[in-house]
Amino acid sequence: MVAPKKGKSASAQSKPGRSLALILIAIVALTGGMFVSGHTTPRLGIDLAGGTSITLRAVPEAGQESAINKTNMDTAVEIMNRRVNGLGVSEAEVQTQGDRNIIVNIPKGTNSKEAREQVGTTAKLYFRPVLATELSGANATGSPSPSETGGASDKATDKATDKATDKATDGDKATDGDKASGTPSDSASASATSQGRAASDALKADPSPSAKSSDGASPSPSTSASGDDAAAKLQQQYAALDCTDQGARAQAGKGAKPGEQTLACGQNSQGQWQKYILGAAAVDGTEVDEAEAVYNTQTAAGWTVTMKFTDKGSKKFADITGKLAQNQSPQNQFAIVLDNEVVSDPYVSQALTGGNAEISGSFGQEEAQSLANMLSYGALPLTFKEDSVTTVTAALGGEQLKAGLIAGAIGLALVVLYLLFYYRGLSFIAVCSLLVSAGLTYVIMALLGPTIGFALNLPAVCGAIVAIGITADSFIVYFERVRDEIREGRTLRPAVERAWPRARRTILVSDFVSFLAAAVLFIVTVGKVQGFAFTLGLTTLLDVVVVFLFTKPLLTLMARRKFFASGHKWSGLDPKALGAKPPLRRTRRPSRPAAGPVDPKEA
Repeated sequence: MVAPKKGKSASAQSKPGRSLALILIAIVALTGGMFVSGHTTPRLGIDLAGGTSITLRAVPEAGQESAINKTNMDTAVEIMNRRVNGLGVSEAEVQTQGDRNIIVNIPKGTNSKEAREQVGTTAKLYFRPVLATELSGANATGSPSPSETGGASDKATDKATDKATDKATDGDKATDGDKASGTPSDSASASATSQGRAASDALKADPSPSAKSSDGASPSPSTSASGDDAAAKLQQQYAALDCTDQGARAQAGKGAKPGEQTLACGQNSQGQWQKYILGAAAVDGTEVDEAEAVYNTQTAAGWTVTMKFTDKGSKKFADITGKLAQNQSPQNQFAIVLDNEVVSDPYVSQALTGGNAEISGSFGQEEAQSLANMLSYGALPLTFKEDSVTTVTAALGGEQLKAGLIAGAIGLALVVLYLLFYYRGLSFIAVCSLLVSAGLTYVIMALLGPTIGFALNLPAVCGAIVAIGITADSFIVYFERVRDEIREGRTLRPAVERAWPRARRTILVSDFVSFLAAAVLFIVTVGKVQGFAFTLGLTTLLDVVVVFLFTKPLLTLMARRKFFASGHKWSGLDPKALGAKPPLRRTRRPSRPAAGPVDPKEA
């Protein structure tokens, strides 16, 4: 009888208990981690858990129809995707539909409402100098105190603490001189007449670059006259503006160009509405390279928002902050304006050079992160209008998930029945391997939810169902190799060892092709199809792990049991039923007679 091949592989397989112990330890560790993390079920996508689907349509500005092109649409998709996922929303999908529509799917979960608000905020982001500001509404008594002007819009910060005062400082190494002086407005207790005069003076003292001609020369008399008329009109609008009225807020500053003075509204830390006269845009939001919420442990500032500008933006920001620092309050502050609403209005006391700045105040973590997201991802290349908002209920998702699970159960049952009918006793090893593979897949999906934001959608469930066939195919390849060896006349234990090298090569090639297809599909597709590709790739990798560390060692152990080793008719390895040849034996060739002289008569 032919003995199994000796060598490294044979000695390694002589102790299958090690491989089984290794995969058992891995299962226990992953399961323990799942329970410790508190995420015992996979996170579900919008089609299973419910959520919100928003359709946004690109609206061209006057004379800029050509701006709606593939490049700008792709840029908008990328910015919106970073906006939503920057809030920690799992599996938010942002993709184009047609030439000018963008579909945003936000799964139900933490911060999904805020994500919808930020996606709907589609106007450009600007840094504008503050020319005048005061409380708006029936309780307005003049310009607010520094604590009032320091608050940011709750779209950016929800509700800051009562004494939140934004301050701009130059970089992380800001000195006391970099901080806001907090000087109250000189017109804090002035009458309505004096407030109007202060606003008029502020309009004439616009420090923004657009307030002067391009060559720095004074404007001509005719230009000055038209400018005075515009300033008077803006002053009247400012006096009549009531920011407590939602309709008035929506109209404030509507249609204003970046190079023009405008009106805007914003909320302070006490939730009171303020109205602003703002100068021409000094810095565009696209010139903010990155912004980040940072907890400052070196000072009592707590959560702060750090900004880094592009080279062009750094020069502009240094120029405007230098001009603001030379003026008197309230012209020593600038407003961060998004969608014609002031989201923050920090003070500045000196020119901020170097391309870095920091906004500090009594921020909470959520407030700081929200403002940082707006600064990082607030500037869209196009203007969008919200066409429709559709809510996907969790009940519908539950029905889809139930249908997917039923389909998976039916597929698994058919595979098990086939294995029982065709492989009989060997089906025990196959079913145990399928259960181990399914358990590992479930635990890893549950852990990937909080780790990388993976959410299980319906195509991902389909990928898991398809993986049942891929996993079963690996077992079949190995079992058939073993049965081929038995047909050659070998007993079970040598057959198990001799069949493994050839089956291993086939399994690896097959799984590599499946994984390659999943990887290509994941890279070139978007949306829900990526869920299918990700699950297919994950289960393919787990198939290799299970076959090498569980199926092969378990079959090696079972081959030592009398039920399998004797070729019982219900084992699936009965030599007679397989049509095995007689046992292979080493036979000696008959010896030839020694050569000698030949008798002529015999010849």
